[in-house]
Amino acid sequence: MGMNAIQSYLLLVWKGMRRFFEEKPLDPLMIRHSLKEMTPASARADVQAGFNVFLLTIPQGMAYAAIADMPIVAGILSSIAAALVAPLFSSSRFTSIGPTNATSLMMFSFFAVSGIAPDQKLVVVPLLILMVGILCVIGAFFKFAELLQFVSRSVLVGYITGAATLIIANQFKHVLGIAERLEPSSTFIGLVMETCRKVPHTTWQTVALGVASIALYFGLKNKFPKLPAFGMTLIIISAMSYALGAFMPASGFAEIAWFNDIQLSSLAPSIPWQVDNIWETAKPLIPVALALAFLASLENTVMSKSLATQSGTQTDVNQDMLSLGISNLTSSFFGSMPVSGSLTRSALNFSSGAKSGLSSWICGVFCLIGVFFLAQFGLVSKIPKACLAALVISVAISLIKWENIRVCLQATADDAIVIIVTCLATLLLPLHIAIFGGVILSIILFLKKASKPVLVEYEFSDDGELRARDLKKERPMPQISIVHVEGALYFGAAELFRSQIQSVAQDPNIRAIVLRMKNAHHLDATSVLALTELIKFARQSDCHVLISGMTKDVYKILKRAGVVGTIQEGCNKSEGETNIFMHLPSNPNISTRDALMRAQKLLGTEEADIKIFFDPNKA
Repeated sequence: MGMNAIQSYLLLVWKGMRRFFEEKPLDPLMIRHSLKEMTPASARADVQAGFNVFLLTIPQGMAYAAIADMPIVAGILSSIAAALVAPLFSSSRFTSIGPTNATSLMMFSFFAVSGIAPDQKLVVVPLLILMVGILCVIGAFFKFAELLQFVSRSVLVGYITGAATLIIANQFKHVLGIAERLEPSSTFIGLVMETCRKVPHTTWQTVALGVASIALYFGLKNKFPKLPAFGMTLIIISAMSYALGAFMPASGFAEIAWFNDIQLSSLAPSIPWQVDNIWETAKPLIPVALALAFLASLENTVMSKSLATQSGTQTDVNQDMLSLGISNLTSSFFGSMPVSGSLTRSALNFSSGAKSGLSSWICGVFCLIGVFFLAQFGLVSKIPKACLAALVISVAISLIKWENIRVCLQATADDAIVIIVTCLATLLLPLHIAIFGGVILSIILFLKKASKPVLVEYEFSDDGELRARDLKKERPMPQISIVHVEGALYFGAAELFRSQIQSVAQDPNIRAIVLRMKNAHHLDATSVLALTELIKFARQSDCHVLISGMTKDVYKILKRAGVVGTIQEGCNKSEGETNIFMHLPSNPNISTRDALMRAQKLLGTEEADIKIFFDPNKA
């Protein structure tokens, strides 16, 4: 390759990269668009929505930190960091960013099997969240968020169902009051069996608190859906249990497990890369960082698109991924919990009448005041672990959507396989492996289904209408075969395409094949090579290959690949001969008529002109 060719190639690559990044560029300060549209009425609506979400955010932050087996202050601080930073960059006006069930449980699942010592966990986690943030920011710049729409919904339903089951199993030990007696287990089956063995040591006080918490939570949620049922239940049950322990010592409530108070010193930021050997520490974290970034981006994309549909607004999933990445970067310096798009808080924000990202700011400011209040007055130590665990179980029960499960199981066999395998993998494997297992399975099933292009042999009827050939009858022109190709001819379908057309070319009577490619699309290098091999094989058998109905997009691919010359081999350009007949939208069949006439000329036949049938209603 000469120097000029190399320079031309590099210039082509540079232009392609520049077009890629210039299309839908990321906005460095998205919030300014919402602020320009702000009115006194919308500001009041944002304040009201922000306060409503605040009442849910602090108790949920505690709960998700408990799921991840982190200090509960971590969940609150991560919620504050995300609430203050996310709206600066997010295109969604309603999505509430913070810790979630799925990401918290994935982090817990990883550390349960990682072999990292408990005293090292608090040192390693900030680095992990920093890596998640960096991956999300990189993904936003390379527009990876747009690829998330190809992840099957069955994967997400199966994962959430399995994760909710794990949450229930993991929190049940606190409700039974046997958490301190359990031997650590890294598997769902081991956890269930160990819990069953320790059931005789159950304390009735914690069970009573758990049952009361679940009953009150669902009661408030059903009777008063607009009230913050989670926070109200936590306050009522905590106050009741503290009063019983303080004023009725004989009741035994004073001896149950309580949380430790938040220290003001724990609110100071930390440096996420303060480890002895950052590279050696980061290497084992790469798989779970990738999984957390993927899951968080998927949750955030699904949530932002759902709210955009309900509100009639537009959202940019790559811009939202940037917001998510920067929120995780910020969280790594403060709360050290992975953050994502929260289903419950985002829905509450939207239903509360939020108009812009200001509602998220308001929520963050209230949470910041709230955490100082909790630390100053030592209120966290008044919360029994059994109460918070019961509320986490209640939320997990709400995550299991039986209607979604039924649809996935009954829609198609592939969906049923995906949801079952993903759910079982979630229960039996570490979650950062299970989520990718479900995605890979769904992609394999999709590729298998999409890798079967439709190839139908066509013929002209006596009145000139192009129709599928009746395979029970002989061809009206035994030497010419018209094959209609429809579907994606990407790498997965290329071999099937080549072998099926080759089987037609092996018919000793066939002297010309007309490939009708009006509805063929998504050609890639594999399919182009398969087409080239097919043409060469046919010519060795003294058979001509012509292409009709070729679209401009397909022609560009063949031209860039340098294959047009191979197809046109033997044509006399000065006499207007061609083996490629382009698609004409005004009459889709005329290119096939012209190709057929070219085939007759190549075979030396002198039949009359072919009548062509065209019905605009069937185009």
